[in-house]
Amino acid sequence: MHYQLKFFLYKRNFKQPLKTSHGIWNIREGIILQLTSKTGKIGLGEIAPLSWFCSETLSEALDFCHHLPTEITVETILSIPENLPACKFGFESAWENLREREIDKKEELKNSNFYSALLPEGEPAIEIWKPLWQEGYRTFKWKIGVNKIQTEIQIFQQLVKALPTEANLRLDANAGLTFEEAKQWLEICENLNLIEFIEQPLSVDKFEEMLKLSHQHLTPIALDESVANFSKMQQYYQQGWRGIFSIKPAIFGSPSQLRNFCQNHIIDVVFSSVFETKIGRKSALQLATELQPNILKSRAFGFGITHWFDEQEEIWQDNL
Repeated sequence: MHYQLKFFLYKRNFKQPLKTSHGIWNIREGIILQLTSKTGKIGLGEIAPLSWFCSETLSEALDFCHHLPTEITVETILSIPENLPACKFGFESAWENLREREIDKKEELKNSNFYSALLPEGEPAIEIWKPLWQEGYRTFKWKIGVNKIQTEIQIFQQLVKALPTEANLRLDANAGLTFEEAKQWLEICENLNLIEFIEQPLSVDKFEEMLKLSHQHLTPIALDESVANFSKMQQYYQQGWRGIFSIKPAIFGSPSQLRNFCQNHIIDVVFSSVFETKIGRKSALQLATELQPNILKSRAFGFGITHWFDEQEEIWQDNL
């Protein structure tokens, strides 16, 4: 089967800069894919690279797309190399989307109250959780490792005091803590029931240290940057990680490989966003919803990020 290929660059401005230990992020850029079958059915996918999460860069993804013919086959889609994980997800998702439209499959996605909402770093989080709670969110993620640890702990204590007892709070360090800082955070969270886990406390080259911390503390640890793609997840599973895997489908690689792994291994997973558009978000959420029954524990999906953008935030450039 041959499909006509078109692709478009997009840009989305954050309402306010997203600050993490990786730096400041102002604009989300990516590529929308369109596959058209001989019957005229159209499938949409998205390439949403995140190079500091070990995916390809946007320029590498664009270069790959530019070198493809205007008519491609399934074999081409399934043979995209592993070092282009966002491209693998985008093209496979577009192909799956097209096949669903051909059989008029209707998808069922999770209700918004099963999403985790991302709070801004620092003091604004103390107030911003309130309207999100009114919208139905019960799980929140807060960035740490951005400011001095003493400052963050003071704000954290205020945030914990303000949140309702039935709330869940995830702390995301984005690999920005030292070993001693990670121990300090884990000890502070030890007896707080609303802390769900601390995400990627140490850098990706500190796996043994994170494994050690996971055995020494009751507060769960989630690997994120360390398991940014399929090969990395396999590697650390084989090396004994049985904690939480934070999986971002849009940069993870092949959806079919992830399906196969989850069907053959019982793992604890939280699925989350990379600030993709509604096209990539739909594909990622469908995959997450499909895999949820195979996952060890049901956790809120980390897709509560739409409040970071204006409703009409996408600028399309179709002259590529």
